[in-house]
Amino acid sequence: MSLSPLIIAEHSIAPGTRTRVDIPLPSLYTQTPVFMPVHVIHGRRPGPRLFVTAAVHGDEINGVEIIRRLLNQRALDHLKGTLLAVPVVNVYGYVRQSRYLPDRRDLNRSFPGSDTGSLAARLAATLINEIVAGSTHGVDLHTGAIHRENLSQIRVTLDADESMPDLANAFGTPVILDADVRPGSLRAEAVARHIPLILYEGGEALRFDEFAIRAGLRGILGVMRHLGMVRGAATRRPLDKAPVVARSSSWVRAGQSGVLLSLTPLGAYVKKGDTIGIITDPFLLEDTPVKAPCNGIVIGRINLPLVTEGEALYHLARFGDPEATAEQLERYRDGFDPEDNFNLSPAIEPLLP
Repeated sequence: MSLSPLIIAEHSIAPGTRTRVDIPLPSLYTQTPVFMPVHVIHGRRPGPRLFVTAAVHGDEINGVEIIRRLLNQRALDHLKGTLLAVPVVNVYGYVRQSRYLPDRRDLNRSFPGSDTGSLAARLAATLINEIVAGSTHGVDLHTGAIHRENLSQIRVTLDADESMPDLANAFGTPVILDADVRPGSLRAEAVARHIPLILYEGGEALRFDEFAIRAGLRGILGVMRHLGMVRGAATRRPLDKAPVVARSSSWVRAGQSGVLLSLTPLGAYVKKGDTIGIITDPFLLEDTPVKAPCNGIVIGRINLPLVTEGEALYHLARFGDPEATAEQLERYRDGFDPEDNFNLSPAIEPLLP
C-alpha cells in the first residue's frame, strides 16, 4: 500500500519524493517577500506523519542545526511515513536575532492563531494549518533564553496521551520534566488536537551547543525508530537506565542585585542549604551566598553575571533520588564522546580535530 500525494501550500508532493516547499508569509514593509521553508520527505510506504520544528523563538538556533544534521541522515533514505522539518518557524525573529516578532509578540503564546489576527497569530495559523494539522506526532526544539542555558531535557505532559511516556523514553534524555502546558503554546495546541508532541530544551539562545545538538539529533532519531519510521539502532545508547521524571521544579532567585559568581554547573546535584553561587558587590565589598532551597538537579542557569534582585538564577528540578539522577546525567554526557562524529554531515567531519 502506497501513500497518497501530500498537499502543502497548494504544492502536491508525490510519495517517494523529497523536496522543499516555501510557504508564503506576510511580506516586510519594504515589500520583500518572506517564506517559511519546509523540508518534506514523503515516503513510499504508509507510516506516521512527524513534524519537527525549530526557532519558534527566533533566537533559539540549536534546533536549526539539529534539523540540518537530521536531513543529512542516511536512515531517511528509506523513510516509512512522512517527515515535515521546519528549521526556522519564526523567520522574522530569526533574521533579527530576536526571540520575538517585530511587534514584540511571543509566537509561542499565539497558537492556534488566526488568519485575520496579528502577525504572530497569522504565522501561528499558517504553521497549524499547513504543518501541524494532519500530523500524527511532533517534536518542537527549543533552548534557554538569551544568557540562560538549559540542560538537555524533555518537557511533556505525560498523561496527555497514553503514548507519551514511551515517546519521551525513546528520545533518551536522562531528565523528563512532566510539566503542564502553557496557554497559547504550540505544545498546548498539540495537546488540544491529541497530537503527541515532545518539547526538547537544550543550550542557550544565539549559541551553538554541540552537546545539546548531538543529544537532540539522537533523540529525534530515537523517536523515529520507536515510531517505525526508520530502521536500525543508535551507534551507542548513552543511558543504561530509563529517564528520570521530575514532577516539579522551581527557580532560585537573587536576593539582591550584584555580580554573580556561579559555583554550580548544569546537571549538578545540590542539597538544601548548599551554597550554589555568591553575589558580590564591587562597591560595598560585600558577598552574599546563594543557597539551594531544596534538594535537586540544576537543569537551567543564568550565564550573565550581572544580576538584579529577584532575577532567576538557577532552575532546580526535584527527583525522588537526585543523587542517582546526577550520576545518570554524568554517564549520559560521557556517552557523547567528542570523537564520536556519527551524527555530523560529511561536510563537517573533515573540519574536526
